[in-house]
Amino acid sequence: MPQSLILTSSSDPFARGLDYLYAVRSLALDPEMVELVYDRGDRVAVCTWIGQHIEAVNAQLAAHLQACNDCVHPEEQPTLQIFAAPLASSFQVAALCNFQTSPLTLLIDVGRVVTEDWLWLVVHEYAHAHAGSPGHHTAYGRSLTHLCLGLGIPPPPDPKHEATLRIYPPCRGTADPLAFWRGESTQNRLRQSTKA
Repeated sequence: MPQSLILTSSSDPFARGLDYLYAVRSLALDPEMVELVYDRGDRVAVCTWIGQHIEAVNAQLAAHLQACNDCVHPEEQPTLQIFAAPLASSFQVAALCNFQTSPLTLLIDVGRVVTEDWLWLVVHEYAHAHAGSPGHHTAYGRSLTHLCLGLGIPPPPDPKHEATLRIYPPCRGTADPLAFWRGESTQNRLRQSTKA
């Protein structure tokens, strides 16, 4: 189970969600990557949904992280933490691997891709951590290929081609990334109904 970033003792979902967003801001490459703390239009809905559901989302991401770890010898496994976070669209990323934190941090904007592709997004970022540096270079291509083969994902067609590696594995995007975080998306309702 991933560590909780919610430090408040409040039972109020909004306060818990806002606390979480401030915590993930501190783990981002740039705090402005998690800008919803200032968004008056969506902040209440997003923070309330996060306060009620983030532990389940992070547990699902932790399971994907463990699947990646299971493909790598224990001595080669990077020390990682993983959290879901609504990332600002201005940065044009769906996920990131922050090498400046200890342990390394994977932040995944699960609202940007369909639920079925969350694993693929985690695989992409895990490969950065396993390769030991940012960028889509040869070592990254080897790590990504190894993970894909271990998880039954087709490997990248050209693991030495940076342009291919930037977008591999290909994830299906969502029309409105914030819909997930507001609790409005179909993928949210489907996941919640299967848990009932």
